[in-house]
Amino acid sequence: MTRPQPTDRPALADPRAAASPATTGGPPASSLAAARRLAPGIAAAVAVAALCVGLTTVVPVLPGLLVAIALGAVARSAGAVPASLEPGLAWTSRRLLRAGVVLLGLQLSLGDLLGLGAREVAVLLVTVAATFSATLWLGPRLGVGRALTLLVATGFSICGAAAVAGMSPVADADEEDVATAVALVTVYGSLAIVALPLLAGVLGLTDRTAGLWAGMSVHEVAQVVAAAGTVSAAALAVAVVAKLARVLLLAPLVAGVGVVRRRAGGAVAGPGRRAPLVPLFVAGFVVAVLVRSAGLVPDAVLPAVKPVTTLALGAAMTALGTQIHVGRLVRTGGRPLALGAASTVVAAAVSLGGLLLVG
Repeated sequence: MTRPQPTDRPALADPRAAASPATTGGPPASSLAAARRLAPGIAAAVAVAALCVGLTTVVPVLPGLLVAIALGAVARSAGAVPASLEPGLAWTSRRLLRAGVVLLGLQLSLGDLLGLGAREVAVLLVTVAATFSATLWLGPRLGVGRALTLLVATGFSICGAAAVAGMSPVADADEEDVATAVALVTVYGSLAIVALPLLAGVLGLTDRTAGLWAGMSVHEVAQVVAAAGTVSAAALAVAVVAKLARVLLLAPLVAGVGVVRRRAGGAVAGPGRRAPLVPLFVAGFVVAVLVRSAGLVPDAVLPAVKPVTTLALGAAMTALGTQIHVGRLVRTGGRPLALGAASTVVAAAVSLGGLLLVG
C-alpha cells in the first residue's frame, strides 16, 4: 500500500461547501436569496396598507380594507406592478392574510353573543345557513366553478375576505378564484353601504332592527360599520355584535366543509397528500378567541392588536387586489357577478324577514 504524497489534497465535491452556513454560522444562502426576492413586494403591500389604515383614521366611514384591494386592482390595471414585486405580493396574499385571520380572533369573545337575544341568534344562524346553502346550490346552475362557488358562499355568509381566506385551502382554490371572490365582496358590500340605510329608512325600521339587519347581511366588518353607522350609533353598536357573532362561525364552517371534502376525497393539499382537517391558521383563530374569552390577553395589549390586524389584512388585500385583472373579470365575470348578487339578496331577504318575524 502506498502512502499519499504530501502534495495530495482531498477534493471538495462542491467548492461552495467551503463557505457553507455550517462553517460560517450565517443563515443559509437560499434563505437570504428568498428574503431578498420577497422583500420588495411585501414592503410595497405593507406601505399601501399603512396608507389605507391612516386614511381610515382620518375618514372613519371609509373602509380601509376595501380601499386597499381597490388600489391593488387599479395598480394591476394600470400596469404599475413590476415583475420584481410579484413574488412578495404572492407571499403576502397567502401568509399575511392567514396571520390576519388568527389575529382577528383576539378581537372576538364568546361573550359577544350575550348581546343578542335567543330569537335574534336563531335568525342569524338561519341567515348564515340559508345564504351558504343557496349559494352552493346556485353556483353550478350559473356555471360558476366549484372552488369559486364555495369561496363566495363562505365570504357572503360569514365575514367577507377573511372568510374567503379561511376557506381557500379547503376549497383548493387558486389565487384568481380568491381574488375574484374578494372582488365580489368588495362590489356588493360597497353597494350595501349605500342601499341598506336607504332601505331601512323607507321601511321604517327601528335602529335596533336596522343594525341587526346590517350585521347579519353585510359582508365585511368595515362595511357593516359604515352601513350601520349611517343609521345611528345605537344601530352601529348592535350591528357590530351581530357581525362578530357571524365571524365566530367561521371556524366551525371551515372545519365542517373540511370533514365533508376529506371524506369525499376532494380536499387535496398536493400530490398524494390530503389537506388538513382544519387549516392551521383556522385552529389558531379558534385558540385566539378562546384566549380572549378566558381573559388571558392583557388589556394593555388589546389596543395594539386591532391596528396590527388591520395592517396585515390590508397588506393582504392590496396583494390580492393585484391579482384582479379587470379586463378578464369583465370578459368572464358575468356569472360570478350574478352569483354574488343572488347571494347578497338571499342574505338580506332572509335576515330581514326573520327579524320582522321575531319582532
